[in-house]
Amino acid sequence: MMHEFEGLLFSDCAAFGRGIGQPKLEPRFRQVRDAFGTPEDINDSPITAPSKRVEDIVPGYEKPLFGTLAVLEIGLDRIRAECPHFAAWLDKLESLIP
Repeated sequence: MMHEFEGLLFSDCAAFGRGIGQPKLEPRFRQVRDAFGTPEDINDSPITAPSKRVEDIVPGYEKPLFGTLAVLEIGLDRIRAECPHFAAWLDKLESLIP
């Protein structure tokens, strides 16, 4: 897979912050997001992987809890719009459904 789950969360930085109950973190999420063409491109190194960046911004980040809350706030449509490879993968999976 080209990206980590946390990369997808950068699809909507405001919703990411709201989803985890920390809207004031939006500018920090946006700073990361704006440095890349798409959220998928954020995964450029094991040291600076999306999860590492999120952990640096959100002390005590718990992927199962915070990730779920964030993705529910962001929504699949927004993630698909911002992440073309992920959208293509979902399209392929959905085409397999009879």
